[in-house]
Amino acid sequence: KAPIEPPARPPEDLYTIVKTDPSAQYDVRDLLAALVDGGRFDEYRAEYGQTVVCGFAHLGGMALGIVANQRLRFRPATGGPFQFGGVLYADSADKAARFVLECNQAHVPLLFIQDVNGFDVGRDAERSGIIRCGAKLVNAVSNSIVPKLTLIVGHSFGAGHYAMCGKAFDPRFLFAWPGARYAVMGGAQAAKTMLDVNVAALKRQGKTIDDAELEAMASRLRERYDRETDIRYAAARGWIDAILDPVRTRDVLIIALDVATRRREVQGFPVGVFQV
Repeated sequence: KAPIEPPARPPEDLYTIVKTDPSAQYDVRDLLAALVDGGRFDEYRAEYGQTVVCGFAHLGGMALGIVANQRLRFRPATGGPFQFGGVLYADSADKAARFVLECNQAHVPLLFIQDVNGFDVGRDAERSGIIRCGAKLVNAVSNSIVPKLTLIVGHSFGAGHYAMCGKAFDPRFLFAWPGARYAVMGGAQAAKTMLDVNVAALKRQGKTIDDAELEAMASRLRERYDRETDIRYAAARGWIDAILDPVRTRDVLIIALDVATRRREVQGFPVGVFQV
């Protein structure tokens, strides 16, 4: 263990770094500065795949690798359209997968910090290799043998939740902040999808629906999804281990990391077929 140092920023800053507005941007490095020892973060391939930030740090004197969703908007160094924060693109998924591999080879535990909307979609995304790179990340995380911790600070939607070490990929501890949202997709998007499904079903039955009924149905679906994406809904069903006051996050993560790394079993890392 290295000497324990306080973070570079006071823990109270965590209340304001992550925005309540889901469209607002913030730099996840500011969050890390309020969590890790001395605020020091040795970033991995900083100019590549910038919607995910990866790197090494110490927490309570213990070394760990961090994979965190970045919420800033970027234009890739290689050119092309802007990339939006919270989205996993082919390059960011590739970077994260390679970083997870390195941590497993060095037996370094991992902390995943989630504020993710999901994977990039569409024709351009498929041409960029999102299926191959996304599968690579899922492969690396699901077969990871080092202790894993997951913290949801904002959104945790869809396949992005799984790729960033969601519940099904067996993190030792899964924590969330009070304002987190946890679902297959966002409330407005889900309500629209379910509304389309319900309207199509009514049409197949030969029924018609007027605008007032349509709006009432949409409102009910939005309210239901907003209620069910509230992190308290997930906590009440045991889907997460605890809802943390942001100020206590560092202390809780130190305890969790200490517990998770007490028993070390060196074993093989069976990733199987792995497309590079």
